[in-house]
Amino acid sequence: MLTDEARKFASENSKGVITTFRKNGAAQMSIVVCTPLGDGVAFTTTEDRAKLINLRRDPRCSLLVSKDDWWGYIVLEGRAEIIDQAGTPRDEYLAACRQVYRQISGEHENWDEYDQAMIDDHRVVITVVPERVYGTAL
Repeated sequence: MLTDEARKFASENSKGVITTFRKNGAAQMSIVVCTPLGDGVAFTTTEDRAKLINLRRDPRCSLLVSKDDWWGYIVLEGRAEIIDQAGTPRDEYLAACRQVYRQISGEHENWDEYDQAMIDDHRVVITVVPERVYGTAL
């Protein structure tokens, strides 16, 4: 579970690096823009990205959330929860997409247009729910 201290840090800092595992066990890292969501920290990606493919096969992952200068960070080790169009009711899916956007970028000028873009882009919301949290910012 995300601690209050980690939630506060992640709400003030959105730079992240997600580490997933390839089929051969090697680490695969990707830069993401993230924000607290539910019991973890979330970001969006598209269906065709390696990080999502890896997480569908093996949900274990680590997410580093960093200050802009990289000198303060937290790491969430845990499992990914995936919210996508196929497995989630439409309203719940779009609400999750909107919540991630709002927390990172604020209000959108046209939510109907935004919703359609999420559907057309096959966006997915991934939340890293931590089993362990550590870092210099805690």
